[in-house]
Amino acid sequence: MRHGWLSDPVVERPVGPIVVQWRPPADPPADLTLTGHHAHLRPLDPARDTAPLFDRIGPHPWLFDYLFDASPATVDDFGAIMAAACALDGLALAICRAGATDPLGYACLMNVDTAAGAIEIGNVNLSPDVQRTPISTEAFFLLCDWAFAVGYRRMVWKCNALNMPSRRAAQRLGFSYEGTFRQHLIVKGRNRDTAWFAMTDGDWTGLRPAYLGWLAPANFDGAGQQRSSLGALTTPCRVASDPALVSATGP
Repeated sequence: MRHGWLSDPVVERPVGPIVVQWRPPADPPADLTLTGHHAHLRPLDPARDTAPLFDRIGPHPWLFDYLFDASPATVDDFGAIMAAACALDGLALAICRAGATDPLGYACLMNVDTAAGAIEIGNVNLSPDVQRTPISTEAFFLLCDWAFAVGYRRMVWKCNALNMPSRRAAQRLGFSYEGTFRQHLIVKGRNRDTAWFAMTDGDWTGLRPAYLGWLAPANFDGAGQQRSSLGALTTPCRVASDPALVSATGP
């Protein structure tokens, strides 16, 4: 009896296209710094950054609701979190205002797979001072732009499926929804389903101009309010929307 998943050898079986003129990129360099008009990213330094970041993040325990780390009670607890972030496979970066070095948050380039050309933005923790500002948006732009410029083919964004702010952020930033891994992890004793998003180097050819258009000074009025939303600009570049979100464009 022939099984349904077996094919006659004379029937053509489709395979993926050959990847041409591509070489595996290098790992993120330990001294990576990225600077734009609004944002400056530099390597996270626990000795330098723990105290000022704790002052901004520590008073807001809800910032850790969907992270693997428990909310730190003391600056020493937070120092351990910073040290662990810097020990991850990849690179932990402090997010600062352009022209300044005081950290406003942090993010990691992680789960680096140079053989496949895949990399992830993860372990993101933004203080309220920088959330929903051009600084944080440009920080993510700088990370994606660097990755695709040096040869990565895929940028990943993952989050707890219950973390709706992160899901909205991913869609606004132009990441396409790829599915949800059910019962993916147990975090802090609780089940975690994980929502997956990604963009590819092909997506970036349209997303990059969308970001540059949003970040352009002409997109902001005299009060600093945006004229066009980034979500509206990235929507045509996404190949799939998140079905959990009511709005297709995000905030």
